[in-house]
Amino acid sequence: MDCRLGCGACCIAPSISSPIPGMPNGKPAGVRCIQLNDDNLCKLFGKPERPKVCHDFKPCPVVCGSTNQDALNNITELEQLT
Repeated sequence: MDCRLGCGACCIAPSISSPIPGMPNGKPAGVRCIQLNDDNLCKLFGKPERPKVCHDFKPCPVVCGSTNQDALNNITELEQLT
């Protein structure tokens, strides 16, 4: 499965504990990553400074669902469970 362009759920819902350019302490769950642009696209995609956790995330139907809202809800639920 490919990411749905403009979804951004994986850049909003989960907490990220590793440093992100502009967010040296990572980001809390539910907070937009500073590297997410107005079109919900990652400004670091394909760049070496993109955090490993972001690079390693692979979309799948179970997590991403069929809509952007499904993805946001599912990732939020996973974050709360962990």
